Amino acid sequence: MGDNSARVSTHIRHNERNDAADSDATTIGADHPDAPIRDSPLVEDLEPDTSPPTPRFIQDGGTWKHFKWVPYPVRRVIKATAKWAQGPPAPHRYHIEPLFPRVQHAPIVLLDRYLPRRSQRAFAVFAFLGVWLLTFALVMREGLMAAEIPEWGTPTPIGCGATYWTSGNGCGVDGVNCRPFTDAGFPFRCPANCASYHVLNPRAVGDQEIIYQPLVVGGPPEATDGPVVYRGDSHICSAAIHAGVISNTNGGCGVVRLIGWQIDFNSTTRNGITSIGFDSYFPLSFTFEQDISCDAGDAIWSLLAVSVVFTTVFSLFVTSPALFFFPLFTVLYWTVGLATDTPNHRDISSLISTEIGRFLPAIFVAWVMYDKMGVRRTLRGLTAQVEKTVLWLGAAWVGALTNHTLDFIPIQRLTSHDLQQQPGARAALAIIVLVLAAIAAAQVWFFRQEGRLVRNLKLYALFVGAIIICLVLPDLRLRIHHYVLALLLLPGTAIQIRPSLLYQGLLLGLFVNGIARWGFDPVLQTDYSLLGDGQLDSPLPSIRPPAMVPNATITFSWDAPPEPVDGISVLVNDVERFRQYFYEGGGGEEERVSRASNVTWVRDQDLGVVPEYFRFAWMKGSERGDYTKAGKWDGRESWSQMAPGPSRLKARRGEEGGMGT
Repeated sequence: MGDNSARVSTHIRHNERNDAADSDATTIGADHPDAPIRDSPLVEDLEPDTSPPTPRFIQDGGTWKHFKWVPYPVRRVIKATAKWAQGPPAPHRYHIEPLFPRVQHAPIVLLDRYLPRRSQRAFAVFAFLGVWLLTFALVMREGLMAAEIPEWGTPTPIGCGATYWTSGNGCGVDGVNCRPFTDAGFPFRCPANCASYHVLNPRAVGDQEIIYQPLVVGGPPEATDGPVVYRGDSHICSAAIHAGVISNTNGGCGVVRLIGWQIDFNSTTRNGITSIGFDSYFPLSFTFEQDISCDAGDAIWSLLAVSVVFTTVFSLFVTSPALFFFPLFTVLYWTVGLATDTPNHRDISSLISTEIGRFLPAIFVAWVMYDKMGVRRTLRGLTAQVEKTVLWLGAAWVGALTNHTLDFIPIQRLTSHDLQQQPGARAALAIIVLVLAAIAAAQVWFFRQEGRLVRNLKLYALFVGAIIICLVLPDLRLRIHHYVLALLLLPGTAIQIRPSLLYQGLLLGLFVNGIARWGFDPVLQTDYSLLGDGQLDSPLPSIRPPAMVPNATITFSWDAPPEPVDGISVLVNDVERFRQYFYEGGGGEEERVSRASNVTWVRDQDLGVVPEYFRFAWMKGSERGDYTKAGKWDGRESWSQMAPGPSRLKARRGEEGGMGT
């Protein structure tokens, strides 16, 4: 009926228009001055507009009036990208539908059948966690116990980096701070996995420079069961693995005994460790007592097995995101901190004290990750119990055990210094960046499908801005730790798909490993704090060709020192033998300068053809600069001048690597 009325109305208007036209034509001409104005044409009577459209750059003038310098093709791409990022008109909310639902829902069905009430389930949770805590404590206590070694006593726990001798001049002139050199020893106990404890900065062994490998100098001969002798600066636990006293897998205990001055240290490969040879003498050496009965080992794998079993069972039966996340975070943290990757500590009491101090802020950050960074969104409503356990929990354990699972990656520390000097580090980083880029591209697509891409891009723009600010701050260096990397990438996993379960679990494990092992190290650090025992890039002494008396003395002199240097340190076979200051003693200035402008080393005439190695460093008060490379004297008339510059940031042999904070 409505359509008929419209047609009738249109027909009436058409007839009236024709009548008016006919009236005008019969009485007054159309061009007559007194002719009435004709009606304006109706919209439906207009002809199609064939004129060209308004140019696009004019239509966009209002929107882009402040950015007219941007070319139109660029504007078009930006607008298209922004429109694409908004997502589809009907966003799709991802939700994991379990594979084989009857199998994955079976734990939930059992729980509903036998523990239907909330109070029953709460009691079961507390009882279950209590059983884990009791079992973990008993296994750890058993692992800490070690039987006394006859005539030596109870083994003392030591770390993987324990040694009798510090590098450079840390032991003082003639090693006075590291005495005694002989007739001493003690029973020790080493943790597991000490073969992966490497020096991270160049260490001098004669004219060799060792880096990214265990510092083990000497050992038994390759093909015989000769004497087991190690140089005093060797890592005791790594040397014990090399000698076969303990195992790398379980650690163990033994007795180390100092035997003083020794000469000619072997280079051999045993039990996965290649020791370093040294063809001269050293004042402090040690060996290991043979035929020692010591019933002790690291309980790391037993503790790990306990925690993995308990967390797996817990994950299968729990559906609440909060109840799933926080207990598992706690178990992961304490397993790493007390068993799999413990920080340096003196005893178990100090270790527990350290971990409690780190756990309190860590659990707060865990709440932030859960509530604000997407963990709850990923786990909410998830009933794929087996997939959650395998993907999320399994990846979390892989990340938490990074010192074992990711040790093959040749990146020790994520700093430009280490990336440049460690073989394979830059290639490994490039591969990691490519993998992350591929993962990020896939995650961007999924976020767009949910209509949440723009909000997440804003968050990451904030992250990028903060990183740029940190990079341009003067006198400070940005340090990307385990926990920082996890916090940066975690918001990109806030979507319930199977890959996100895997990524999120791995990142949580990395966070736990970083905090439990190293704590909340500063994100911004000075060059000096990052340096450790590395090169200082300080001025080096310019040593002139020495004057030699065969098998007697060698005298060194040097060019004038720079200001404000006031002394020189001389190492002979990596032991400080001289610490000479330029302005000390009485007399005039010429006499004092002359007295301190050279140094003479008197050689032991019983050495025969054994070479000696010399290094030099400027002193300022009690602080010393970098040492030169080693010059070699054969004891007669042959002198090998040291190469220019300090120790190169490059290993000469046996380079290995692993991943760290």
